[in-house]
Amino acid sequence: MSAPALRALSLGAGVQSTCLLVLAAEGRLPGLDLAIFADTGWEPRAVYDHLDRIEEEIASRAGIPILRVSAGNIRSDALDPTKRFASMPLHILNQSGSEGMSRRQCTGQYKIRPIKEKVRELLGYPYPQRIPAGVHVEQWIGISVDEFTRAKDADVAYMRNRFPLIEMGFSRSDCLRLLRSRGFGQTPKSSCLGCPYHGNAQWRALRDGSPEEWQDAVEFDAAIRSGNARATAEGSPLLGQAFLHRSRRPLDQAPIDRVTAHEWAARQGDVFDAVADAELENGEPDGCSPWSCRSGAPAQAA
Repeated sequence: MSAPALRALSLGAGVQSTCLLVLAAEGRLPGLDLAIFADTGWEPRAVYDHLDRIEEEIASRAGIPILRVSAGNIRSDALDPTKRFASMPLHILNQSGSEGMSRRQCTGQYKIRPIKEKVRELLGYPYPQRIPAGVHVEQWIGISVDEFTRAKDADVAYMRNRFPLIEMGFSRSDCLRLLRSRGFGQTPKSSCLGCPYHGNAQWRALRDGSPEEWQDAVEFDAAIRSGNARATAEGSPLLGQAFLHRSRRPLDQAPIDRVTAHEWAARQGDVFDAVADAELENGEPDGCSPWSCRSGAPAQAA
């Protein structure tokens, strides 16, 4: 097997990928050339603040550049009747009263696609140029041993996935302990403000901790009731109603104060364990990882 042209970290700025950045910066995982953050344009302010901090305090000091890439702003694109929108997994209430979900295309469009475009550019073969056989980037992905079933090969020959946390036997709990010891115990979840996969605890945290961002999500929820703006403008509105919350009620009326079974189960964990402490706070799995959306089926590349 040929040596990689570059080693790049897929940086979601959540717990696992931040842990990988720390390990690389400290030399415990040598050889990382750069990190790539795919920005949907609608991340929580806490994620952008965390990204700025780890860039300044970890990456820059270790000589690891963080490249920020984007395919647009997912919020504004959804509400723009002139834009082709890659659908979010909205909770649908059909006219018959039955329930469903719209297709999840957002991860592929707003996370995976811009990363692939940047990788091609870095290799010197932007689309539609053909990349020679054997030329590839080794991509580090933050999947830990407790999620090993999500570790998948890349679907293109010019990217070869590597999972250093699994190689080292790191669990999410181990990542949290390391981050706490380095002063990064408050690493936020990386996911859009209005991600339909949010659990009640995440919605409560947004409402109670960031009122302006909560109002932003509430307004977006109301705006997408008939589906995306382009389809509606073209005379093909959703035959039913779309919602951000799984109860299929308006977000500001949804029962987000109810403790879900998932959250309750997390509260029963060992309170002395770092992961139990973290999950007690939010009761839901991590948010949007470019290569394994943890709240749904693994993402398909665009």
